[in-house]
Amino acid sequence: MNTANSQGTKSAGNPLLSIRGLHKFFGPLHVLQGVDLDVDEGQVACLLGPSGSGKSTLLRCINHLESVDAGRITMDGTTLSYMERGGKMHLRRRKEISRQRQEIGMVFQHFNLFPHYSVLENITLAPTLLGKANSARAKATAMDLLEQVGLADKAKSYPSSLSGGQKQRVAIARALAMKPRVMLFDEPTSALDPELVGEVLKVMKSLAEGGMTMIVVTHEMAFAREVADQVVVMGDGVILEAGTPAQVFDSPQHERTKNFLRHVH
Repeated sequence: MNTANSQGTKSAGNPLLSIRGLHKFFGPLHVLQGVDLDVDEGQVACLLGPSGSGKSTLLRCINHLESVDAGRITMDGTTLSYMERGGKMHLRRRKEISRQRQEIGMVFQHFNLFPHYSVLENITLAPTLLGKANSARAKATAMDLLEQVGLADKAKSYPSSLSGGQKQRVAIARALAMKPRVMLFDEPTSALDPELVGEVLKVMKSLAEGGMTMIVVTHEMAFAREVADQVVVMGDGVILEAGTPAQVFDSPQHERTKNFLRHVH
C-alpha cells in the first residue's frame, strides 16, 4: 500500500511505518480485524470512514495508548512497544516504550493542554523533563514553533484565553517540540467551530509540504484530497480500500466506500 501521490513527488521505498495483521479487542468487540498499512517517510495518509470503524483505535495502537492483541507495528524495521522472543511477542520495558513514543507525536481532538501552564510552558515541559533539551534550547525551539503556527504573540498566555483553533495550534507545536518522526492527528478539527477549522488545516498543510510524515484521521474531505498521498477508507475494523486521492474519491471500488463518500460530500 505504498502509494505515491499523483504527481509522483514522493517516492515509495521501504516504509517508515509498517502495520501488519493488527487486531484489537475491547472485550467481545473486535475493533481492528487484521489491518495492514504502510506509510513511507514524508507521506501523508488520511484515514476516512464512519464513526466506529477503528480509525482512532489504530492511531492509539501506533502510539501505544492502547495495547495490541495480535500483529505488529514497526518503524524503520523495529517493532514498536513489543519484541519477539521465542516466537512470541513480549511487551518491551516501560523505558523502551517511552523512548519509542518520543518519536511519534500525537494531536488529539480535544487539545489536552495543561490549563495551569502558559503556552510556552506547555510546549517546553516534555523536552526539558525528558532531557531532550535544556531550558534555554527548549524555549528557543518553542518560540520557533509558535512562530511557525502563527502564535508567537501568545507565548505567555494561558489556554483559557485562547480560541479552540489557537489551542489546537499550540497542541501541534507541543507535539513538534519533541522532534517526532511521525505525527498522528486524531480528528484535530472536529471539536472546532467551523470558522476556526481553516487555521488548523493551514498549519497541517504546511507540515505536509515540509515533509513531515503524517497519519490523519479526518472528515475534512477537501483537505484529504489536496494534501494526502494515500487515502485509506476503513469500515468495521478493516481497510475497505486505499489509494491516491484521485483513485479513492473519483473511482472508489468498494460499495461501502461509495456509500460513505455520498454521505460526506
